[in-house]
Amino acid sequence: MTDVPLISLFDALLADLDGVVYAGPHAIQGAVESLKQLAGIGVGLGYVTNNASRSPGQVAAHLRELGAPAEDNQVVSSSQAAADLLASLLAPGSRILITGSPALAAEIELVGLVPVYSQDEGPVAVVQGFNPEIGWKDLAEATYVVNAGALWVATNTDMSIPQARGIAPGNGTLVSAVAAATGQTPRVAGKPEAPLFHSAAKRLGAERPLVVGDRLDTDILGGNNAGFATVAVLTGVDTRQTILAARAAERPDYIISNLADLHRPYPEMTHHDGTYACGAATARVANGAVGIIGSQDSLDSWRAACAAWWAATPDASTPQAPELVWLDH
Repeated sequence: MTDVPLISLFDALLADLDGVVYAGPHAIQGAVESLKQLAGIGVGLGYVTNNASRSPGQVAAHLRELGAPAEDNQVVSSSQAAADLLASLLAPGSRILITGSPALAAEIELVGLVPVYSQDEGPVAVVQGFNPEIGWKDLAEATYVVNAGALWVATNTDMSIPQARGIAPGNGTLVSAVAAATGQTPRVAGKPEAPLFHSAAKRLGAERPLVVGDRLDTDILGGNNAGFATVAVLTGVDTRQTILAARAAERPDYIISNLADLHRPYPEMTHHDGTYACGAATARVANGAVGIIGSQDSLDSWRAACAAWWAATPDASTPQAPELVWLDH
């Protein structure tokens, strides 16, 4: 085990929100304190969110209500990433059809582009983000413009979003409607694509950021796509079992129980002749099963199991859950 905290190996933390910092209306235990510690050790902090309906200022205000350190400019949304992407591809003053929220239109203006709301205004691109007020006429307008050959960017393609009454359709379902009508596919700025993470790192001036998230299919895949180090935290959606079974593109570099683990040394992983060791635990793959010597309650056992299984299935394109054989010490 190295004797330096895991986070000290990096110059910034790019944190997901729901399942990492808070769960529903409440902060996750220890999360706020762990985030507050970063400033004292010179590690930058950015929040990355696919939420394109709230402005960064609104997100930051919510974080501050929970006690977390959050300036407005520390929040990087998929709306900002979409605006940055469009600004990199189009001339200043280009007209962009807004299929989304006022917060999305504001980000388009901030990068020197012009929001418009009709094909008659001559848009050269469409940007589509979530807005619960979107209706058929809005989707039809986007379809007309995309069919005319305009560039099409989606802030994100989350198919569902949690609401107080249950799971509801997300931006991805609205994007799918336009895709079905046009036969086109948009460029995506938010997770799990790289632009959102690159925008966040650029804003912080970070060269060695660490991406922390609770979801393999958005946070970890996105961080990996961006070429950054990734750490999965077990306070949200994904579990030890789903992380072990992860397809290759969604495998994190590190696994921690909670954000407080960022400030602890990360156990060294060693391997010899097919046996992977982490702390007091070891694991090896034989006949398609993973044999583990260690406690089922110890995260080191699961870290060793992941290392052994992932080495045996380096190109897994779909999730593959191995049989686990727990052996006595």
